Amino acid sequence: MQNKGFIRVFTVLLILASLYSLSFTFFVEHAKNNAEEYAQGDFDKHREFMDSVEADEGFYNFLGLRKFTYKECQARELNLGLDLKGGMNVMMEVSIRDMIINLSDRNEQDTMLMKTLDRADELERDGAGDFVASFGQAFEELYPGQNLRLLFLANEDIKDKINFRSTNKEVLAVLTKEAEAAYDNTFNIIRTRIDRFGVAQPNIQKVGERRILVELPGVNNPERVRDLLESSADLEFWETYNAGEVIQVLFDINTLLAETNKINEEQVAETPSEGDNDVTAPADSVSQTDTSELSLKDQILQDTLAQTEATDDKSREEMKRENPLFFHLTPNISRDGRPGIGPVVGYATDKDIVYIDSILALPEVQNLLKEQNPELKLAWSRKAEENGFYTLVALKDLGANRKPALDGDVVVDARPEFSQTSSYASVQMTMNNEGAREWRRVTKDNIDRSVAIVLDGYVYSFPTVQNEISDGISSITGNFTIAEATDMANILKSGKLAAKANIISAEFVGPTLGQESARSGILSFVLSFILVLVFMFFYYRKAGLIANIALLLNIFLVFGVLASLGAALTLPGIAGLVLTIGMSVDANVIIFERIREELAQGKGVKLAISDGYKNAYSAIIDANVTTIIIGIILFSFGSGPIQGFATTLIIGILTSLFCVIFITRLSFELFLEKHLPISFDTKVSRNAFTKFNFDFIAKRKTFYMISAAIILLGIGSMVTRQWSLGVDFKGGRSYIVRVDGERNTTQIAEDLTSVFESAPEVKTYGNLDVKITTDYMINEKGAHVDSIVETKLFEGLQPVLDEDTDFNTFITQNIRQSDMVGPTIASDIIYGAVISITLALLFIFLYIFVRFRNWQYGLGAVAALFHDVLIVLGIFSLLWGRVPFSLEIDQAFIAAILTVIGYSINDTVIVFDRVREITTNYPKRKTIDLFNQGLNGTISRTAITSLTTLLVLIAILIFGGESIRGFVFAMTIGIVVGTYSSLCVASPISFEFLKKKNQITE
Repeated sequence: MQNKGFIRVFTVLLILASLYSLSFTFFVEHAKNNAEEYAQGDFDKHREFMDSVEADEGFYNFLGLRKFTYKECQARELNLGLDLKGGMNVMMEVSIRDMIINLSDRNEQDTMLMKTLDRADELERDGAGDFVASFGQAFEELYPGQNLRLLFLANEDIKDKINFRSTNKEVLAVLTKEAEAAYDNTFNIIRTRIDRFGVAQPNIQKVGERRILVELPGVNNPERVRDLLESSADLEFWETYNAGEVIQVLFDINTLLAETNKINEEQVAETPSEGDNDVTAPADSVSQTDTSELSLKDQILQDTLAQTEATDDKSREEMKRENPLFFHLTPNISRDGRPGIGPVVGYATDKDIVYIDSILALPEVQNLLKEQNPELKLAWSRKAEENGFYTLVALKDLGANRKPALDGDVVVDARPEFSQTSSYASVQMTMNNEGAREWRRVTKDNIDRSVAIVLDGYVYSFPTVQNEISDGISSITGNFTIAEATDMANILKSGKLAAKANIISAEFVGPTLGQESARSGILSFVLSFILVLVFMFFYYRKAGLIANIALLLNIFLVFGVLASLGAALTLPGIAGLVLTIGMSVDANVIIFERIREELAQGKGVKLAISDGYKNAYSAIIDANVTTIIIGIILFSFGSGPIQGFATTLIIGILTSLFCVIFITRLSFELFLEKHLPISFDTKVSRNAFTKFNFDFIAKRKTFYMISAAIILLGIGSMVTRQWSLGVDFKGGRSYIVRVDGERNTTQIAEDLTSVFESAPEVKTYGNLDVKITTDYMINEKGAHVDSIVETKLFEGLQPVLDEDTDFNTFITQNIRQSDMVGPTIASDIIYGAVISITLALLFIFLYIFVRFRNWQYGLGAVAALFHDVLIVLGIFSLLWGRVPFSLEIDQAFIAAILTVIGYSINDTVIVFDRVREITTNYPKRKTIDLFNQGLNGTISRTAITSLTTLLVLIAILIFGGESIRGFVFAMTIGIVVGTYSSLCVASPISFEFLKKKNQITE
C-alpha cells in the first residue's frame, strides 16, 4: 500500500478536527446538565445558573489559544433538527403583487390595476414566468396598445424611474429591479427580526427567486412566530369618528340587505328554485354566559346572543333574514338606542368576522358607504377583549384617499415598557422631527377624541387624546404581554417590509414530541448499530473486528463533519446514518468476500488482501457513486428533514469510503507487519454460499410472471384505492393532537365537520394521538387565519379533551405537531418529486452506460428501478389504513423511494460489474452462463448486505417512533424488492437485450 505515512497523518488530523468540532457540544451539554442538577426543577435557580454561565467570557478555553463564551459554543455545537429538538420551519414567499400595488399608489378598487394583477396570478400559476413578466403579459392581453406607465405616474417616490416617456418594457425593467430590491429588503428585515428574537442556531436563507426559509429550533409558540414573520410593520395613525357620527350607516346597511332578502324571497315564491338566496351565510351559536357582573355594553351583547340561542331554527332563520348584518354584528348602542362613546361601532366573535367582512365587501354595500360617507373606513381590533369579542372601529379617511393621518415611517425607535402598576406592557415610540411636527398637529386637532394606532391593517389601540403631544414620544397600549410588546418593538425597529411576505408552508414540532423522537431515534440507532457490530464479528471474526473499528470511526467522523459544517442532524438524518452503516458494511463485505475468493485459490494472506482490495475497488466505487447521485438530487430538490437526510447520507458515504478503503487496509498492513493472524471467517460462515448455484436466467419467465402479478395487483389498488396523500402533496393543514378521550376517528371527524364546514381526515397516530388533516381556509392568508383554524379545532375536539383543558393549554401541550402547506408550495413539491425521480433514473442510466459502454445494462437497471418503484407504490396503496401506522405519500416517502433506487442500483451494479469481469476473462462463454456465474458469485455479498440492512431498518421500524415509521417501512419494502429485482429482473432484462443484439456469444 502506497503513501501510508500521508494517510496516517491525514487520519490523525481528521480525528483531531472532529474532536475540536464536537468539543463545543460536550461543553454545552455539560453546562445544561449542571444547571439541571443545581436547579432541581426550580426555574429561577436554573435561570440564575445559566445567566452566570452566559456571563463567563472564558466558558471554554481551547488549549489556552482562544476563549469561547457559552453562546459562541452554542452556535458551534452539533445542531439537532426540528423533529428532534422541537421548533418551527417556515417557508415564506415575498408578494410581488403587494409591491406593485404599493408602487402604483392606486386604490385597490382600481379596476385596471386589479384586473391586471388577477390575470398575472393566473399566468404565473400556469408557468408563464416570474410575476413581473406575467404582469406585463396580462396588461398587454387586457389593455393592448395602452401605456403601463399610467399605473405608476401618481407615485412621487419613483417619478425619476417611471415618467411620461417610459415604455412598457422600461416600466417592467424598473419593476424587476424593485422586486429584487424588495426581496433583499424583506430578507434582511426578517433576518434582523430573528436575530433580535433570541433563538439559538436559527437558519434563514433565500430559496429561489422570492422565497425565504426560516428554521427556528426550540420555539414553542407558533402563533408568536407567525405574527413576528408575517407583520409588514405597516404602522399607521388614523383619526376616528365617534360612534354616534357614523353608526346610522350600519343600520342602513342592515335595512338594505333585509330588503334585498325580501325581494329574493318574493322572486323565489314566484319562481321555485333550489338553494337559499340569502345574502349572508348561517352563523354559529355562541354560549350564553352569566351577566350579573357585566358592563352595560357586555349585557347588550349577551342579551342579543341569548335571544339568538333561545329561538328555534325557524326563528333564527327569520332573524337572519330580517337583520342580515346585526345577526352577526352587535352594534355599540345602549338599551335605549343611544350610541356608545368612542370610535367603536360594533362587536363580534372571531367566527362572525369572516361573515361580516363578506357582507361589507358586497358591491351594493360599498356603493351605500360611498354615497353616505366616503371617508369612513372600518377596521377590526387585533385582539379580542376579555369577553371574547373583537371591536369594529370607525376610522376617518380624510379625502377618501385611503391614507392615514400619519404614516409609521416617521418612527425611528421603539422599545417595550413594563408598568409597575399594571400586568400589561406597552411599546414606546420615538418619531423623527418631521413626524413629531405632524403628530403634534394630529393630537392638537383631536383633543378629547380617539386616535387609532393601526399595524398591518388591525387596530391595536385607540387612546383618547388628552392634550397636544409635541415631543414625538408616545406609547402603544393594548393589553400586551411582555413577549407581545417585545416583538412589536422588534418589528417596528427592524423596519417596514417593502413587500409583504406570506407564509406558504409551516411545520411546528412541539418540544415534547421532539424529545420523544430524539429518544426513539437514538435508541433505534444504538440497537441497530450493536446488531451490525455483533453480526460482523461473528461472521468474519478478526476481519469483522477491524471492520467494526472502521465503522465506529466512520460514525465519529460523520458527527464531526456535521458539527463543523453546522448541518442539522434530523430524524431522517439518523435513518441516513443507518443507511451509511449499511453502505459501509456492504463495502467491507465486498472486500472480504473477494479476499476469501483469493484465499480459496491458494494465495497467501498478504497477496489475497492486496488482490481482494484491487478487485473490489470497481464495484465499491460504482455502487457508492450511484448512491451519491441520489443524495445530491435529494439535497437539491428536498427541504428541511429531507435535506438533513441527504446531507448525512452524502457525508456518510464519503467517510465510509475513506474508512473502508484506507483505515481497514492500514489495519491489515499493521497485522501483517506484526505477523499477527488474520481470519476472514468462522466455522459457520466458512462454506456459506460456496456451493450455491441457481439458474436465475433460465427461470426468468417465472420471475416476470411473479413481478407482473404483484405490479398488476398494485396498479389495481392505485386505480381503486389510490393513496393516502400527505399535506405536502395535496395542501392543507395537518395537526397531531394528544387527546384524553376515546380515539373514535369517525366521531371525531363528525364533530370537526360541524366547525370546519367540510369533512377533515382523522387517523389514529401512535398510542395516544390523532392526526387531523383539513383544507379549511387554506387559501386565506395572514397570521390570524391559523388562530381561527386552531380555535375551531379546539371547539370541535371538546368531547375528547379533558374538561380542564383551556385554549392556551391546548395550543401549547395538546398540539404536538402542526403542518401547513399552501396550494402553491404543494404543486411545487409535486413538481420537485417528479423531477427528482426522473433525474435519478436518467443520471443512473447515463452513469451505467458510461461505465459499462453498453446501453443494454443501463436499460435493464432502469427497468428494475421502475419495477421497484411500482411495487412500493402498490404496497402503500394496498396497505394504507390497514396497518397500525401512517402510510402517507409525502416528501419523506419520495426520499425513501430515491433511497430504494440508490440501494437497488447498488445491488445491480455489483452484479453487472462481476458479469463484466467474467466476460473479460472468459469471452467465449455463453451469455447465460456469464450472467448466472455473476449472479451466483455475488450472492453472498447480496445476502449479507441485505440482511444487515434489514436488521437495521427493522430495529428502527420497531423502536424509531411514529413520525419516521412510514418512511422506514417504505425503505424496508424497497430493500426486499430491490434485492429481488437486482437478481431476478435487472440481469434477465439485460440478458434479453444483449441476446437480441448478439453482442456476447451465447
